[in-house]
Order: sequence, then C-alpha cells, then structure tokens
Amino acid sequence: MSTQTLYLIFFGGLVPLMFLGYVLGRQKAITIRSQGIKMHSQPDQYGWFGALYTGLPIITIGVCGVFLYLFGVHAIPPTMLLAAALGVGALTLGLLIKNIQGTTKARDLVEDLIKGMLFTASLVSVLTTFGILLSIIFEALHFFQMQSFFHFIFGLEWSPDTAFLEGAGRADANAAEAKFGAVPIFAGTFYITAIAMVVAIPMGLLSAIFMSEYASSSVRSQVKPFLEILAGIPTVVYGFFAALTVAPLVVKFFAVFGIEAQYQNALSSGIIMGIMIIPFISSLSDDVISSVPQNMRNGAYALGMNKAETIRFVVLPSAMPGIIASILLGVSRALGETMIVVMAAGLRPNLTWNPLEDMTTVTVKIVESLTGDQEFNNPLTLSAFALGLVLFVVTLVINIISVSTIRKFHRKYKVSTL
Repeated sequence: MSTQTLYLIFFGGLVPLMFLGYVLGRQKAITIRSQGIKMHSQPDQYGWFGALYTGLPIITIGVCGVFLYLFGVHAIPPTMLLAAALGVGALTLGLLIKNIQGTTKARDLVEDLIKGMLFTASLVSVLTTFGILLSIIFEALHFFQMQSFFHFIFGLEWSPDTAFLEGAGRADANAAEAKFGAVPIFAGTFYITAIAMVVAIPMGLLSAIFMSEYASSSVRSQVKPFLEILAGIPTVVYGFFAALTVAPLVVKFFAVFGIEAQYQNALSSGIIMGIMIIPFISSLSDDVISSVPQNMRNGAYALGMNKAETIRFVVLPSAMPGIIASILLGVSRALGETMIVVMAAGLRPNLTWNPLEDMTTVTVKIVESLTGDQEFNNPLTLSAFALGLVLFVVTLVINIISVSTIRKFHRKYKVSTL
C-alpha cells in the first residue's frame, strides 16, 4: 500500500469521526437539556468536546508512527498502525458520547485541550530552534577539531581550495595548505549590511513618518500598498537589477571623477539590499507610530510645540521600541541575504574598505561550501557550519542589545507618563 493511500485512509477516517463526534456530542447535550437537566456547558461546547477528544488519540498515534518511521523503527506495519489509530478513535468516540452528562465540564475540558495544543506548538518551535543550534554546534566542533579555532576567527585569508582537492582525492604533496580565515567573509557581511542599513533606515523611517503624520488617509491608502510591493519581489530580481542596472551606473558615475570601480562591487549590492529592506522598516514603523495615542500629540500641542517638535520629542520616543524592532528585522534580513550578493558583489573574500571592490558574505560562502561533490566530512563542507555558528552568535548578540535598548525605552516611557 502506497504512502498516499495511507494518508488518504488516515484523514478519510479522522475527519468523519471528528465530525460524528461533534454531531453526537451536541445532540446528546440537547437531549439531556430537553429533559430539564441543568447543563454545565452549551451544546456546541459538548460537540467540540466530542470532536476534539475523538481526534486526539488518532492524531497522537499517527504522530508516534511517523516518528518511529523517521527514526528507522519499522516494527509496526503501517496498515496495522493505521487500523489501531482509527479503532482507538472509534472506541474513544463511543465512550465519550456514553459518558456525557449534565455535570461534564465540556467547556473547561475543551479550553484545557486548546491550551495544551498552544503550549505544544510553542514547545515545538523552541525545540526546533535548539535542534538547529545543536546540529550546527556538533558539526562546527567537528570542523574545529580539524582547523584552528583562533585562526578561523582571526585569520585574514580564506583559501580552502586544497581542502576541496583533498575531499576529491586529487591533492598532492606540494599543494598549499588550506586556509580558513573568516575575517574577510564577516567583514564583507557587515560592510554590505551597513551600506544597506544606511539606505534603508532613513528612507524607511522618513516614509513611515510621512504616511502616519502628514499624508491624508486617501494618499496613505494608495502609497503604502505600492511601498509594500517591494517586500514581495523575489531577491533574484533585485540581484538582476543590481547587476545589470545599478552596478554599471555606479561604475560610470565614479568614472566621471576618475575613480575606478569594479562591476561587481559592495556599493551596488548594499544599495539594492537597502531598497529591498525599506518596506520592512517602513511598514512596521508606520504601524507603531500610528498607534501612539492622539492625546499625547494634543498635550504637546497644548504646551506650544509645533508638529515637527511633537514628532521629534513625543511621537518618535514613544514609538522607539517598535522602530528598533523593525530595524532589527531589517538587519537580520540583510545578514541572511544571498542572491543579491552573489549577482552584484561577487564570491571573492576580499578584506578591504573600498566599497567599489568585490566582496562576499557569510551566507554566500555557506551555500558555496555545501554545494558540489566534496565529501561531507572534509573541512570545506564543515566550514559552512562554523560560519553558521558564528553568524548565529552575532545575531544573538544583536538581539540581546536590541532587547536591552527596547527595555530602556519602555522604562523611560513609563516614567514619563506617570
């Protein structure tokens, strides 16, 4: 029996049983109420009680079966597991309907089950994060057993070509030693991100202030959707635009002043990346600024402030926690961008302050290290996990700093409103 057939039978049995549980549970409650017996909950709540608690054992057995299959345990045949799940569900349905009484606290039981589902969903997301982190840490430790940690963190040259040859079995005795100095890669990452944020923060924040404080409702309803369209454009399209339009314009512009610029450069990549991030900062900041109470603005006007002063000294400080969160989202988006960098900035790890030269980022090197025919346990492949671990730590530090800053603004805001 194919997997698709098993899925069809599973959901084909789960849905009717849950629907039947809802109908029978509701009908049983209506019948009991018609006899003049006081009910703890409403009939619909008894219906949901029957439906949810009928589906719970079926889904639990199905999930357990999937995990057993993923971990390579094939002791229970799939057809037997499917029959057991549906059989237990049918038995549970019969017991639930039989034991529904006026004192059955269906509302509380349904709420407890929903709370458990929400807690499980939160727990799954947390465990997934820890699972990703642990998988990165274990493979990174494997890499650091082969290469020096301090050379990786402080090394100024990234040339892993020999490691690729060793993984392919084509290295000779005279081959140069592979070097995994990650400073040029992280320098390029932070440099391009800084250029992007220099473009995105002023443009995004100013557009948010315009839409929330100056634009009329009709203008805002027309301008904001066009601005948010930028967030839906694929990054590969931004990469084409950067490589074919922006980069040649940058080269021609600086050639007028006698300055040579490469066609693959960090400046064009950072500019386009900043344009891509504008809607993230603008949309979130606009929502936060608009949520500042109008009474605070009226109070500032009553004290003699004009509109610009009110925005500067009252509105923006009150909305600063949300603005910082939007900027943090933009920084994270820039740190994780790959396609724009590949197409507009290049693949070469280049430690330079010149934005008109090519350079690369961490995510590009991670993709490059994990593609190809090299073995998984060679240093070149494992270096992707080491790069990912350092990038994770950097992102964590940025989040900690931003949370601390947001809390300071919250405390200041609370004190100022007393």
